[in-house]
Amino acid sequence: MIRSFAMAAACVALTACGGSGGKPASASSTPAQKGPGLGKGYNHDPYPSTYRPYPGVPTLVTNVTILDGEGGRIDKGAVLFRDGKIVAVGQNLAADAGVTVIDGQGKYVTPGVIDIHSHLGDYPSPGVDALSDGNEATSPVTADVWAEHSVWPQDPGFSRALVNGGVTTLQILPGSANLFGGRSVVLKNVYARTMQGMKFPGAPYGLKMACGENPKRVYGSRGREPSTRMGNIAVDRQTWAKAAEYKRKWDKYEKDGGEAPGRDIAMDTLRGVLDGEIRVQNHCYRADEMANVLDMAKEFGYHVSAFHHAVEAYKIADLLKANNTCAAVWADWYGFKMESYDAVPENLAILEKEGACAMIHSDDANGIQRLNQEVAKARASAIRSGFDVSEATAWKWLAINPAIALGIADRTGSLKPGKMADVVLWNGNPFSVYTRPEMVWVDGALLYDAKDPKRRPVSDFELGQPGEGDVK
Repeated sequence: MIRSFAMAAACVALTACGGSGGKPASASSTPAQKGPGLGKGYNHDPYPSTYRPYPGVPTLVTNVTILDGEGGRIDKGAVLFRDGKIVAVGQNLAADAGVTVIDGQGKYVTPGVIDIHSHLGDYPSPGVDALSDGNEATSPVTADVWAEHSVWPQDPGFSRALVNGGVTTLQILPGSANLFGGRSVVLKNVYARTMQGMKFPGAPYGLKMACGENPKRVYGSRGREPSTRMGNIAVDRQTWAKAAEYKRKWDKYEKDGGEAPGRDIAMDTLRGVLDGEIRVQNHCYRADEMANVLDMAKEFGYHVSAFHHAVEAYKIADLLKANNTCAAVWADWYGFKMESYDAVPENLAILEKEGACAMIHSDDANGIQRLNQEVAKARASAIRSGFDVSEATAWKWLAINPAIALGIADRTGSLKPGKMADVVLWNGNPFSVYTRPEMVWVDGALLYDAKDPKRRPVSDFELGQPGEGDVK
């Protein structure tokens, strides 16, 4: 909960006081927002977002250095937002009556950080077996599972990511034990009673896939396919062939009518990929395997939105650019298994120089709290090796580039008029280890203020426990 919010505001934001007859409304009883892909044959979005922004006030932040998330920088700048949207960004902006003015002298403003690879809620804190719900490691093909159905909104990691890392949007993925791990979900990083109350309205679903060591180790150790990399590709291709036939039958039914084909929940997801509704998010380390996957995508007519981890992405930057496929990487996390061995700390810089879409990611409940520092490390490595990477360019790796890979760049990921007012005021240069978020707004609502102990998000799970709301 946000302790400083009045009950009336909470009722509006959480839809907890709505419904007929004054009864509390559940997430599913709130009118559904339009979701991606409502087909004639079946509902393509049966668990729609019920997210409603918290109330905010018109706000002007002045005298700040602005990194706009798309590679632009404004010194002595200002940003104005109201009604949940960015209104203006520039210099010498005037405040109308009723606008809250914040003097940010010596501070930085950026768009909220977007983490494309997180398991918060599915592998929440405390890390116990009872809450370990991220890997359905029972079959190499589990496209039928949805990560959102494991998300625990009370995970204290969400609030830590917001207040320590300035993370306002994140994608929750299934784990990487399986070739087809299941659907991912994009969330707004806000307190809510339900997953639906956090769900980013209209954001495309993702399909988590994995190649390399994990699937062949998990299933090879059980004496079943796949146990090799060629087995990985064989199972992938056979599954896509089945999905193509499933799509053909449903396309024909939705066009011509007749008797409906049998439903297969896993194939629904793969059909969504083949129709372009669902974005492939592919765990993959080695360059040769990424190249194989890109060819497989051409064979079956789908697009890989991003390779995750991608420690050898620098070797195939030209292929990634040509295929409009992004790479989500770490700054310097490598060498922990053979497929992660041949990494270089200039990975992001090389991808940027070659014009490929690149970004930082966490894959870690602690790392998500300091992705700005991860980008700072990657930028420092680039500069030491002679690459010219400005602060404004590097911030793309936390903002517009992950928004592009998630299919939400028209709504968030940069400080542009009309976009969601997901804004972070940092108390110094965000590339410094000494800098922290001072204020964080999500859709124009102030959800964290370091100077106001009452305006700190606290999970219900933490209420009444030692360390409640401690975000130091």
